[in-house]
Amino acid sequence: MGVYHGQVYEVRWVIAPNLELLLHADALSMLFVTLSALLWLVTTVYAIGYLEHSPHRSRFFGFFSLCVSATVGLALAGNLVTFVMFYEFLTLATYPLVAHKGSHEARKAARLYLAYTFTGGLLLLVAVVWLKSIAGPLTFVQGGILDSLPAETHSALRWIFLLMIVGLGVKAALVPLHGWLPKAMVAPAPVSALLHAVAVVKAGAFGIVRVVYDVYGVEFAAVLGVLVPLGIVVAFTIVYGSTLALFQDELKKRLAYSTVSQVSYIVLGTAILRAVGNRGRYCAFGTPRHYENHFVLCCR
Repeated sequence: MGVYHGQVYEVRWVIAPNLELLLHADALSMLFVTLSALLWLVTTVYAIGYLEHSPHRSRFFGFFSLCVSATVGLALAGNLVTFVMFYEFLTLATYPLVAHKGSHEARKAARLYLAYTFTGGLLLLVAVVWLKSIAGPLTFVQGGILDSLPAETHSALRWIFLLMIVGLGVKAALVPLHGWLPKAMVAPAPVSALLHAVAVVKAGAFGIVRVVYDVYGVEFAAVLGVLVPLGIVVAFTIVYGSTLALFQDELKKRLAYSTVSQVSYIVLGTAILRAVGNRGRYCAFGTPRHYENHFVLCCR
């Protein structure tokens, strides 16, 4: 109820000098947590029946539980350092699920997924360290925290933004960083449904929303001129993903390319909703109905 009225609840742990683990609950994080938790419950029930006669069920549900923990931590992250920690935790917890079947194709897809996501995570880490050296504490604040920095830092801030978008764009499956997603659909259907429709790709989109609205600030990002290139990339991704989906004969690959397209609508909203100010971040993240429909499609 307090979050509904605009209150923010925080828990802090100092893990090193000038470095803290910060969890906070605001309206955007609670939206992500609530929808993810509800859909995770539905998927768990579905997975129990789907894997009834499959081997290694305990291993599957163990990593499945770790993934929901990573997703909740990522959603509740109150600064970029905490976000990166749970972002990489999600990568590690997801890898065994992609490779769960143990076939050559599944192991190959899992290695490709790991190569993409670790590379993206490394770029994101470089960007966060670079930005922390310039701006200090990187706490998420509605409206951004960088607009008071001097003009001589703007060039560096543009490069940092690029690194962050590439790092987050891997999980968000922005073209040309989407190559892992169609391959990863070899995973069991519950994994495809939830990790690719809720946790993984939505984590990338959620991170982009946080960076644009709560780190850079939509107005400052527009001043830097980074929103238009972002909008062009995601607009191309929408068209590309939808077009390729039409030419796929295999249903799961068609859904994979549909995911590439649908998630990019969220990022496109982030890039173009300057007119409605910082409240646009809730619209940009996607309505619950769009979120649920995308999940149901991936379950089939």
